[in-house]
Amino acid sequence: MLFERRLAPADGPLVVAGCMIGSVALAFLIGIVLVMPFVSNPIDAYVVLFDASFGSLRGFGITLNRATPLILVALGTCVAWRSGFGYLGFEGCVTLGAAAAAWYALLALHGGVVASMPFMTLLLIASILAFVVGGVWAGGVGVLRSRFGGNEVLISLMANYVAILIVQFLVSGPMRAAGSLPISPRLPETTWLPVIIPGTRTHAGILIALLAATAVWLLMNRMRLGYEFVVTGLNPRAARYGGINVGRRYVLAAVLAGGVAALAGLVEVLGTQHRLLDGLSGGMGFIGIVVALLAKLNPLAVVPIAILYAALSVGADAMQRSTDAPSSIIFILQSLIVLFVIASDFLRYWAIRVPAIPRSQMGDVKDAG
Repeated sequence: MLFERRLAPADGPLVVAGCMIGSVALAFLIGIVLVMPFVSNPIDAYVVLFDASFGSLRGFGITLNRATPLILVALGTCVAWRSGFGYLGFEGCVTLGAAAAAWYALLALHGGVVASMPFMTLLLIASILAFVVGGVWAGGVGVLRSRFGGNEVLISLMANYVAILIVQFLVSGPMRAAGSLPISPRLPETTWLPVIIPGTRTHAGILIALLAATAVWLLMNRMRLGYEFVVTGLNPRAARYGGINVGRRYVLAAVLAGGVAALAGLVEVLGTQHRLLDGLSGGMGFIGIVVALLAKLNPLAVVPIAILYAALSVGADAMQRSTDAPSSIIFILQSLIVLFVIASDFLRYWAIRVPAIPRSQMGDVKDAG
């Protein structure tokens, strides 16, 4: 067996999909080995896992709700990373986007200034506000990168802690509800995202995520601005030679990425939590980056990957209750999927060749038989 480097990477959709499906299947096969010490039939554990996520409307609704913010963060990652802007501050964007949306929704309390506003108008203004806050937060890092040559990776990581501390201040002071817990008052029901599947908790956030995925795909694949983003990410020197202002593209990519990720905070606070609280993001700013990497930075592929990732999280607790298998196995499974998907790129750049057996040797083999 020999490995030969391909003249050009295999980038066809069937190749990419095959590598993805093969990586997931291999991870699940190894997961069977991990589950075997705890259950007599490992397949039963997987049945429980996916039954909790997809086996009922209630479980499917919870899965969609958990996948929604991951989709939005992953879309922001697609915009930033394909533009060559290695932004890692989505945790801060989500947190501040949630704070902005919660602040605006609280204006409807006790007959406030937005209490009589139609819901669609309120949602539109809250979305714009969250988008602007997230965009400005990430755009500041873009300015530091383009104007002063700052390292966006380190700056954005440190900025996450600043954003988290800002929200801690808000829920412990200006936006704190009466009582001892550091949380905001409960948002008025008139500001909640509506349920779109009766009998479940599936809110309209998934529609916002699907609309955003379509918009980002159109931007990156059908618009001149998206083409300039991609060229900037592939080769900044060539982009400059072609007349593209690379510094401005970094800043604009950061603004768009941060704004889209901030919408994840909006759908979380208006659709699920219905109040602002410390630790609301729960690490989704980093998990969304993983989802984007698994989707190869493809905005449309982000949606099924995020749903799969959310389904594993939803089914983990159910599997532990039903089979005594620890839920940590699911986190190992998620990690294996990430590793195998990244490793599968090897097959896109290298071909496996099985050397042919010379006819003289084939005769010797037949004689030996």
